[in-house]
Amino acid sequence: MQLPVYLDHAATTPTSEEVVAAMLPYFTQYYGNASAIHSLGAAARDAVESARDSVARALNASPEEIVFTSGGTESDNAALRGAAAANSAKGRHILCSAIEHHAVLETMETMAERYGYEFETVPVEGDGRISPEKLSGRIRPDTLLVSVMHANNEIGTIQPVAEIGAICRERGVLFHTDAVQTAGKLPIDVRAMKVDLLSMSAHKFYGPKGIGALYVRRGVRIERYQDGGEQERGRRGGTLNVPGIVGLGKAIEISVADMETEGARQQKLRDGLIGAIEARIEGVHVIGSRTHRLPMNVHVCIEGVQGEPVLLALDAAGICASAGSACAAGSTDPSHVLKALGIDRDLARGALRLTLGSNTRIDELDYTVDTLSKAVENLRRLGGS
Repeated sequence: MQLPVYLDHAATTPTSEEVVAAMLPYFTQYYGNASAIHSLGAAARDAVESARDSVARALNASPEEIVFTSGGTESDNAALRGAAAANSAKGRHILCSAIEHHAVLETMETMAERYGYEFETVPVEGDGRISPEKLSGRIRPDTLLVSVMHANNEIGTIQPVAEIGAICRERGVLFHTDAVQTAGKLPIDVRAMKVDLLSMSAHKFYGPKGIGALYVRRGVRIERYQDGGEQERGRRGGTLNVPGIVGLGKAIEISVADMETEGARQQKLRDGLIGAIEARIEGVHVIGSRTHRLPMNVHVCIEGVQGEPVLLALDAAGICASAGSACAAGSTDPSHVLKALGIDRDLARGALRLTLGSNTRIDELDYTVDTLSKAVENLRRLGGS
């Protein structure tokens, strides 16, 4: 076994060698601006459109419905701000789940504070799933938009997106889903799920950082949100990141092709890891749904310890893990996700997230469980910190 053991794939994944190889020619050989009319520009443009086709196929979308962005945060911002601005005649009431990513929650807070939108969060059940019926009961005649993530980035809970999409479509409400954690990992069919807007980010499925995409269903209006050119059918001005887009396209192709076998492999490892942790350590609470869960996600809260000393002990042993979202790293407060689930504050401080990837092996997990159990035993002896 070789160190480090990387168990933080929900935060980011290593860019695969195949993806890097696909990107390299667009740095040095086909380096033209994709908007230029000469041959190098045409080569870059062809590569961009090929990647657009790959993303569209992965989502059962049409290529013209795909907008390239800098990543999941921009895609979330563009979806919420752009759709609200272009469709505000319908109303100014917006709904989302209480456990959305900060890119959604903070955007909605800003829209409420600065632009007068009414922002409301819908509580989740104890397993982290939102009730479609309860969400439906919150929809009003002036509800403009609903945003519910496909799967949570901390606890891995998969939401009933297709049911929510059907409700929203029937009620004439736009529906956005943040699929940053599920693109390339779970099957996505935007037609069947009745999604109007969907966010994704390449670095979550072995593509490069700094590139993502936003699906905008044909006929859905979003206001132009970045000026400076007519790129992306006038929706996002700016020179296209051709190498990044090529990497995104290649990464989604590989991930979709491997999804079924790799998902089953990771789920087996995940269940074994959860079982081993529960067997070796007393006072472990598995957070989130046991059944509606990402195949790579393990999230536990451990009694009698705090997360940061546990993470430091794991890191000292060459194991990379996290307590939750990388976007909230450094905060001493329990996660808003755990608060929304009603987890006791002291217990929530013992949060640990282990997320598996394509290179994760069983001997690494055995080493992790052994290291974790010893770390918890030592910390409890010292009083938890």
